[in-house]
Amino acid sequence: MAGVAAGVVLVGGGFVAANAATTTGDAKKAGVHYPVDKKAHGVAAVVSAANAFLNTLDSDQQTETVLDFSQANATAWSNLPCGSTCRPGIQFRSLSDEQLAAAENVLKAALGPGKDTGYEHVLETLKADDVLASAQSTGSDSAAPTDGASSAPSADASASASASASASADPSATPTDVPTGAPPSGGGGGGGLGGYGSGVYFLAFLGTPSADGTWQLHFGGHHLAVNVTYKDGKAAGASPFFTGVEPTSWTDDDGTTHAPMAKFRDGLLKLTGSLNTAQLATAKLSESFGDVLLGPGEDGQFPATKEGIKAGSLSAKQKKLVLEAVQPWVADVDDATAKQLMKTYAEELDQTYVAYSGGTGLDTQGDYVRIDGTSVWVEFVCQNGVVYRDQIHYHTVYRDHTRDYGSEFSFS
Repeated sequence: MAGVAAGVVLVGGGFVAANAATTTGDAKKAGVHYPVDKKAHGVAAVVSAANAFLNTLDSDQQTETVLDFSQANATAWSNLPCGSTCRPGIQFRSLSDEQLAAAENVLKAALGPGKDTGYEHVLETLKADDVLASAQSTGSDSAAPTDGASSAPSADASASASASASASADPSATPTDVPTGAPPSGGGGGGGLGGYGSGVYFLAFLGTPSADGTWQLHFGGHHLAVNVTYKDGKAAGASPFFTGVEPTSWTDDDGTTHAPMAKFRDGLLKLTGSLNTAQLATAKLSESFGDVLLGPGEDGQFPATKEGIKAGSLSAKQKKLVLEAVQPWVADVDDATAKQLMKTYAEELDQTYVAYSGGTGLDTQGDYVRIDGTSVWVEFVCQNGVVYRDQIHYHTVYRDHTRDYGSEFSFS
């Protein structure tokens, strides 16, 4: 299966550049040199990795990467394949092998190396986007998942769509993964405007990386937005975090099966599957959803009234399932930060609500589950595929009522 498209090829758990920029010599203007401490731990290790990456960049590239920690920059993320038109930072496709390896180390330091970490989830999401790019580019079944879904895009696959749906969105509406007025380009490389593939992902540092200052790690592309805010030597916020996937699963030629969001889905299935008939009736929402409610551009727009079934009314076993359902989103940051966030969400559990719309199988357009607490907010919705038209794909978002962007900004 042609599972990886041109651009940034992901092999062996890391990044390898294909046709990447290799500007050298007089054309390259030396950038600022930043201090690196390979023995650093915690946030200092993230800063050191960020500095090591910056040291591989020339002056112009550093200017692309280190930006103001402003509300405009921080909130510039999207689930669309819209490239640099909707997100800041330096594009992966423009980086050399050395620079990509250094960028990889930044993500490892911030999200955790190894299995079942945020870094692993990022890699799997980028791989999915390369599969999608290959399918969209070839328009044939050769890159389709092994369940037999066709990879050919429909005639309206590049139709205009909004970045996120309203609470009353028609669940049968066109999926919202295509940038308005700009058909996605084929291949992993894409262009500055947009496209699918791991080459069209962007890394930015909003504010200068520092172990005692305030700054944000800002990384994303189609179906991924990672926003980790650091303040006074700690991670002050790990949200908003958008993650989605199309195709939801596929198998490589070597027999390796990938399902980047299986653990996200399965936790919610266990939770809703534990609810009895009366509890399901209480949890049912009257609205229908075609996308997540609090996607890009919807900062601070939490509903004034919580809906669904209150976790405080659930059994001890069901309460545990609520926390287990939340955990995959929170786990996509470093262990210490995730542990502290989960402790807070556990303390607030009795005031947390579980709700759903459509069905609870998470296998049909419009199936939707929400967890809304004093702090935590998680949404999971199923949409019809954009390229794999006879499949559904997932959109999800994790937010925190008080910690989005490290609580640095106010939203009306």
